[in-house]
Amino acid sequence: MKVLAITQARYGSTRLPAKILKEVNGQTLLEVHLLRILQSKSIDKLKIATTDEEGSKYIVEVADKLGVEFFKGSVDDVLSRFYGTAATEKPDYVIRLTSDCPLIDPNVIDAVVTFAIEHPEYDYIHTDAKSFPDGLDTEVMKFSAIEKAYNDANLKSEREHVTPYIWKNGTANGGNLFNTYDFPNPAGEYNANDYRITIDEPEDFEVIKALIENLGIDRGWKDYIDYLLKHKELYEINSKFANNEGYAKSIANDSIINK
Repeated sequence: MKVLAITQARYGSTRLPAKILKEVNGQTLLEVHLLRILQSKSIDKLKIATTDEEGSKYIVEVADKLGVEFFKGSVDDVLSRFYGTAATEKPDYVIRLTSDCPLIDPNVIDAVVTFAIEHPEYDYIHTDAKSFPDGLDTEVMKFSAIEKAYNDANLKSEREHVTPYIWKNGTANGGNLFNTYDFPNPAGEYNANDYRITIDEPEDFEVIKALIENLGIDRGWKDYIDYLLKHKELYEINSKFANNEGYAKSIANDSIINK
C-alpha cells in the first residue's frame, strides 16, 4: 500500500502574491507547512506540485532544503499538474493538500488516511468543510479516481481546482461515478468552520503570524482554535472572508475547455 501526499504550491497569487514565502520567526510559511506534513505517520512520500513560473525557483529552494521532491506543471490546469506529480509514483492513494494551509494538522491527515484504508469502498474522502476550520483541508483519493478526473474533466473550474469533478459526481453529493464520503470533525463542539487558519488575504497572514509567534509550529489544530476563541480581537481580523472564494470565482467564469 503506497500513500503519496501532494501539496500544491505556486508563487503567484492574485490577492496575496508570494504568500507562502512570507516568513515568521525566520521560516517561510511553506517550510512550516511541509514540516507539519512530514510529521504524518501515514504517508510514504511527499511531493510538491509547482509551476513553471519564474518565481517557482524559490519554492524549489525550500523543497531542496527539506529534501522534498517537486514536479513543475501548468499554472492554470492544476489537475494536469497534480496528476503529473502523481503519475510516475503509481500510488494506491493520493492525499491532496494545498500550501495556503500552513498549519495543516498531521493528525487530521492520519485520521483521514486511516479511514480511507479501512474503508476501501470509498474512492474519495474529504474533511467536512462544515465542521473543520478553513485551513485543515485534507482530501484522500484512490489514484484511479484522480486518473479518471484527469481524463474526463472538461470544465475550466474542474481543471483549476483538481477535485470538483470527483466530488460533484460523488455519492455524497448525489452522483454515481465515485463513492465519496465527507469525513466529520470529531470535535464538533468547536463549531470549527467559523474559523480561518488559512492564508489568502493580508489579514490571514496577521492571524497566522500571531498564532505561530505565540504558540509555535508544533501544536495541534485545537490549540490554535482555542487561542482564537480566547482572543476575539485576533479572530475578528479575518473572520469577514468567505471560504472557497477562488472556486466561486471560477464557477462564475466557467467554460468547457479543449484538452
